[in-house]
Amino acid sequence: MTDTEFLDLAESALETLEVAIDELNESTDMDVDAQRVGGMITLVFANKSQIVVNLQKPLHEIWLAAQSGGYHYKWSGSAWLDTKNQAQFWGQLSADMSAQSGLPVDTKHFKTL
Repeated sequence: MTDTEFLDLAESALETLEVAIDELNESTDMDVDAQRVGGMITLVFANKSQIVVNLQKPLHEIWLAAQSGGYHYKWSGSAWLDTKNQAQFWGQLSADMSAQSGLPVDTKHFKTL
């Protein structure tokens, strides 16, 4: 994968996340603030807990940090998969957002752009 290909795919994932957060805030009781600085989005929940999604450009990875732990994802050709257990990024993010917000978040909320 070239740097350009990685950036296109990774930026699309961050944009998908931003759109999903806006939709969740509008259509549910979720109260999460998404703060983006370059290749990093910090989600801050009403209880002040955070999730950080961050692009690691040199490694061609997306990193996720949440209360449950830290995860590294590489593009498999069809999905962002954890480098250790092959779990999908959107599944882990949904689980962590559900746990930290106290509201259900399903992967269907993350419609790929």
